[in-house]
Amino acid sequence: MPKASELKRGMVVELAAEPYVVSQIEVRNPSSRGASTLYKIRFNHLKTRQKRDESLKGEDFLKEVDCERRLVQYSYQDGNSYVFMDNESFEQFMIDSSDIEEDLGYISEGLDNIVAVLLEGQLVAIELPAAVNLQIVETAPGIKGATAAARTKPATLSTGLEVQVPEYIENGEVIRVNTDSGKFMSRA
Repeated sequence: MPKASELKRGMVVELAAEPYVVSQIEVRNPSSRGASTLYKIRFNHLKTRQKRDESLKGEDFLKEVDCERRLVQYSYQDGNSYVFMDNESFEQFMIDSSDIEEDLGYISEGLDNIVAVLLEGQLVAIELPAAVNLQIVETAPGIKGATAAARTKPATLSTGLEVQVPEYIENGEVIRVNTDSGKFMSRA
């Protein structure tokens, strides 16, 4: 039974005897002394896709739903659905793009080490690796003599995601991006 402070995106928990997947987590630290940290969490119902917002304290316990987890690779997009393939059995799973909306900017062709969360054989959520490599499609030209600790500039990646990168990074370079924070980590 995980605490609210241990929840991560993609986890499946039980609320009011129904299965919900964690889609967003916002941490709020109250300024008054002795106040506990609050976690504002958006859940999506696994079957009806209905959204539910809850504010929980860090010590609140939630019951985890027993789900199967498999290592998959992103294969291709079929209309509005994304298709993932099991690395061992080569079985394919589809999920609607609206169910993984927050993760779409990190999914590129052939992305590996994705954990598929399956409930009754149906793909309900994915957990991305901690960092992904993506190519820069468009950014301002690099500046000679720019240091790593200097200012940043916006860069558009091959998936359409926009991140802030150091000034010395140029078009066409492949960079590592943290999937939790959406921030530049390093050159790949």
